Parts: sequence; C-alpha cells; structure tokens
Amino acid sequence: MPLTPGQRQEFLAQPHVAAFSVAAGAGRAPLTVPIWYQYSPGGEAWILTGPESRKMRYLRETGRFGLMVQQVEPTVRYVSVEGPVTRTIPMTDEMHREMAARYLPAESVDAYLEVAEAYGEQVAVFLRPERWLSADLGDPSTL
Repeated sequence: MPLTPGQRQEFLAQPHVAAFSVAAGAGRAPLTVPIWYQYSPGGEAWILTGPESRKMRYLRETGRFGLMVQQVEPTVRYVSVEGPVTRTIPMTDEMHREMAARYLPAESVDAYLEVAEAYGEQVAVFLRPERWLSADLGDPSTL
C-alpha cells in the first residue's frame, strides 16, 4: 500500500542510509551507492560528496539523482525520491557536523569529523523532490 505524502516525507526524514542513484551514461546501469543524506519534510534533500568524485561528474552531466531508503522491520517499507539538482555549494563545518550527528552517537561525532578531514574538500548537492514511490508492504509474518 502506498504511503501518504506526509508518511513518505516523515519516513525519508528518518536517518536511513540511502541508495544514491545517478545515470552513468549510455550502455551503463546507473551508479548506485550507499550514502548519508539529510532531509526535512517539505524541503530539499542533500548529500555530501567530493567535487571531483564520480558521483559529482555524473550529477554535472545529468542534473538529477534519486535516493531510496528502506526498512524491513517492523514492516517492509520503502520510499524512493527523484528530482533535479537545485544547487551545489561548498560544504561548511556546520553541515558536516549536522550530517555526522544524524548518523552517529553524539560521543563519536568529533572523532569522526577529525578522521573525515582526510577526505578533503566536499560539496553539498541539493535535490528538489519531484517524483516519489513508496509502499508499506505490511508485516511479512502475516503473509
């Protein structure tokens, strides 16, 4: 059963690891990799990546990407969102901390940020949700 617009936005706002997907050119499957992301209901989703990464190269070529998040318990549920890149900006320390705090225990954030400095410059890429797919497939034990 599809989720309502409010349910799908709330689900996407939870700190799932997303499957990021972007077209990789003719004769190729999309580039699909796990990624951290940030999203607030009604707003834009954003990711962090290197300005010269393969992801960024394909994003410059296509101008759009998708994210898919899922859970398997207590029920199988997923949300997929796709849309255009609205802007790309240099990552700030505040953005990096916000993203790390979304996924890591508070006591691990500072140590993670220290190690992550080795990855070098990052950019934030924003997506405007345009197309949604979602479902709650129910409790698998009752099928």
